[in-house]
Amino acid sequence: MEKNNKLLSSRKEEFFIGWICGFVDGEGCFCVSFNFRDSMPCGIEVRPSFSISQKSHSLESLQILMDHFGCGGIRYSSKDGTYKYEVRSIKDLNQKILPFFRKHSLFTKKKEDFYIFDEVCKLILSGQHLNKSGLRDIVIKSYKLNGSGKRKHTLEVLLKFIDELKV
Repeated sequence: MEKNNKLLSSRKEEFFIGWICGFVDGEGCFCVSFNFRDSMPCGIEVRPSFSISQKSHSLESLQILMDHFGCGGIRYSSKDGTYKYEVRSIKDLNQKILPFFRKHSLFTKKKEDFYIFDEVCKLILSGQHLNKSGLRDIVIKSYKLNGSGKRKHTLEVLLKFIDELKV
């Protein structure tokens, strides 16, 4: 009987992991945003983020994800009338989100986005966003993510700013 319970528990876990991967494949977003900040060594703040947005009738699914990963938060966006589960902490991304998707692969174009996002997070963790060449590399890689996403600054504007740095 104990063997059957372990098998059933294992199958439930596999199903749950599959649900997470499918949900993220369809609705998830791995992105990196950039803001001009005088307080940063190169004048640009780098902000990696993992998020999923849903209408209010699916809010419980976001809570399930947040409970599973044990990090991040849920906020309402009046811009599009959705709730967003989001993880921005590089520590949480590195310790919880990235290891999960390294182990449990995505299947759609999101898989390519994840690989780039993972690379960018590794560069940030190693401090590369704090020097001119590393920041340039991060910006170029990040602009390969989410082709349809909205950006505050164009790639050209960021690269011109970086290239003109006297660092």
